[in-house]
Amino acid sequence: MNTTVDLAFMSAGEIRDVQEQKFLETFRYALAHSPFYSSLYNAHGISETNIDSIHDLVKLPLVSKTDMQQANWDFLSVPRNKIAEYTATSGTLGIPVTIAMTDHDLDRLAYNEYKSFCCADGSPEEIYLLLLTLDRQFMAGIAYYTGLRKLGAGIIRLGPGNPAAHWETINRLKPTVLVGVPSMFLKLIDYTKSQGLDINTTAVRKAICLGENIRHQDFSLNVLGSKILSDWDIKLYATYASTEMQTAFTECNEGAGGHLQADLVIVEILDEDGNAVPDGTAGEVTITTLGVEGMPLLRYKTGDICIAHNAPCPCGRNTLRLSPVLGRKQQMIKLNGTTMYPPALFEILNGISEIKDYVIEVFTNNIGTDEVVLYVEPLRNEQDLIQKLSLNLQARLRIIPRLECVNADQIRLLQFPEGSRKALKFKDLR
Repeated sequence: MNTTVDLAFMSAGEIRDVQEQKFLETFRYALAHSPFYSSLYNAHGISETNIDSIHDLVKLPLVSKTDMQQANWDFLSVPRNKIAEYTATSGTLGIPVTIAMTDHDLDRLAYNEYKSFCCADGSPEEIYLLLLTLDRQFMAGIAYYTGLRKLGAGIIRLGPGNPAAHWETINRLKPTVLVGVPSMFLKLIDYTKSQGLDINTTAVRKAICLGENIRHQDFSLNVLGSKILSDWDIKLYATYASTEMQTAFTECNEGAGGHLQADLVIVEILDEDGNAVPDGTAGEVTITTLGVEGMPLLRYKTGDICIAHNAPCPCGRNTLRLSPVLGRKQQMIKLNGTTMYPPALFEILNGISEIKDYVIEVFTNNIGTDEVVLYVEPLRNEQDLIQKLSLNLQARLRIIPRLECVNADQIRLLQFPEGSRKALKFKDLR
């Protein structure tokens, strides 16, 4: 795999040629070994004779998450005794999907994250503190760990834990890079303030952010990103990934979108009818994995809505860049005639200093329409918070969902339902 490590800096034509070769290999492999794809393609009269270039990708039928949920093991393309690792999606959008990985796939995953850390200016001299789940079939944990092993950097596996434990470890072991959820970094900042400590005295110089947006669609910092940098003089790098694609999109130093790893995945941005949208237009991220052995995916609709940018990056890479996620297709909310995605609510809630924490809950009411409840943990006076939040919601979204103030224990129960491996800020009960 290392032969294509510099692919992103090659010309568009060279990148396309590599992707074409890998696409044809993936198609032929899935046709021969995947019960799901061989059945699907036979039903559509698709064979090796009519798929002979990357331009033929659009002839293949689209596949959804529902397909994987209903026929999970039909995607398996190797004997069960070849499975080395069982990973799974979080299940926030329904039944968790198992992604079975071979030794080859684990090597590919490590290579993927190695390339991601290199994109984020990583080096063997750094020490990385991992503030994310490393168990419960969570692919990201093993991806970051093995990627850092390949990079040759120092690793501290601490997990999400609490700010006091994070602070103690940061001071004792002197990590230079944090890897975790941005809102966790904010909690660490708040902890140091409450203890009269200066967070800028540590060795930490940058943070790799996962799971939450830190930028707007124009790549400027959103409220969450701005809050972190207003108190902490570090560099932030945004990422985007999904368990199914076994690949990550990571920002470079320019902070202008997550870079495609062209030797690992093909990306299409599609509209509701499955057609490619113009460059710079929002659409559903649809992926074709390259080089996956256990469960390859072709034209798989992720449900994530993004914007693709194909212009060369100032860093010199010529690969596609993805915007922050606007939202998930299944999580679109229609409330009193207004359509929105959860990140629009996150931005407002993150911007109100009187809110210590929150959970957004959406469900179907008794007349069959969407109902939204915002559970907020107030820092001080409840009435002042409700009034300020109501004004912000009305001004920016033209709607005011139901607002409920709760305490820290209630927030924790809402964010961590039984079996959850990560804090849920958005709960879709529809």
